[in-house]
Amino acid sequence: KKQNFVPSSSTGKYDLLLSLHFADKSFIMVYSSKKLFLFFLSCIMLIFNYNTSGIVTTANSIGLNYGLLGDNLPAPSYVLNLYKSIGITKIRIFDPNTEVLNALRGHNNIEVTVGVRDQDLAALAASEEAAKDWVATNIEPYLADVNISFITVGNEVIPGPIGPQVLPVMQSLTNLVKSRNLPIAVSTVVAMSNLKQSYPPSAGKFTSQAREQLVPVLKLLSQTSTPILVNIYPYFPYASDPMNIPLDYATFNTEVVVVQDGPLGYSNMFDAIFDAFVWAMEKEGVKDLPLVVSETGWPSAGNGNLTTPDIAGTYNRNFVKHVLSGKGTPKRPNNGMDGFLFATFNENQKPAGTEQNFGLYNPSDMKPIYKLF
Repeated sequence: KKQNFVPSSSTGKYDLLLSLHFADKSFIMVYSSKKLFLFFLSCIMLIFNYNTSGIVTTANSIGLNYGLLGDNLPAPSYVLNLYKSIGITKIRIFDPNTEVLNALRGHNNIEVTVGVRDQDLAALAASEEAAKDWVATNIEPYLADVNISFITVGNEVIPGPIGPQVLPVMQSLTNLVKSRNLPIAVSTVVAMSNLKQSYPPSAGKFTSQAREQLVPVLKLLSQTSTPILVNIYPYFPYASDPMNIPLDYATFNTEVVVVQDGPLGYSNMFDAIFDAFVWAMEKEGVKDLPLVVSETGWPSAGNGNLTTPDIAGTYNRNFVKHVLSGKGTPKRPNNGMDGFLFATFNENQKPAGTEQNFGLYNPSDMKPIYKLF
């Protein structure tokens, strides 16, 4: 946490000028030599507070998905206070919810990703005027005091029946953003169902429907190096085959190479899935396109002993460490990534079972379900 140190001096003279640098933060201290002991004590306290108060946001940073499918969720103002208390500076909302966006006014330190609802895609794809109206209604009123960084067009609709609607909407919104010279990126969110094959990672390739619907989107994004947003959940393949997939491999909890793919060794499933998608893109001629992990997480209940708070906490803590380390993946080493954990709260209006149990916090009292930060 940033703290100001203003020492008093009876003489008005200072013998020692010290500067501390932590990650992306700098702290200046001026102390007399007589207070040297207090200085070192302050250093210890500062380091402890800085490393335990929440997430240290860097170029490789962690955000949270802010879902609203619950009838017992706290007011957005309380949620923003929660984000502030744990150091979250990036959030993703799935639609342009006016209550949330109004609460975000003045919180310019929080970057917001705003989703276009799936059910709105058809109208926006059919008419550029409709796209203009969408921006005028859902984005323009907040430009002055809400830090909107991304607009995502649909959530996991590629590949699928409405997948073809994504590209024309992205083109319209991209043109609108460029014409207004707004610092907002336009992309879409896709699941790993686009992959026909993902094992080993170097064999990664898209399904025929993904090639038809997704590849044109990727080529549009590559023109401006705008990231594609991907949802990656090692929980699901693990839950489908827990006898043959080691839990430690699925939860980032081992350094031992489990999958050897030519010269690349994988000690966690997340990296293997991520790189399979990268390989699939490269086979379509799309290289060096950034990926943002728009969702990942592990449910804390809903599927017996595969979904406990202990396992969920292990996965999410290790994911946070993985992102903040900046070490990247075997195929993209030392190439950091941004990632959004799913999700802030357990949402009781989602389908019963694991879907209601991906949250980090209980909505009724805002207490953590397990220790994360």
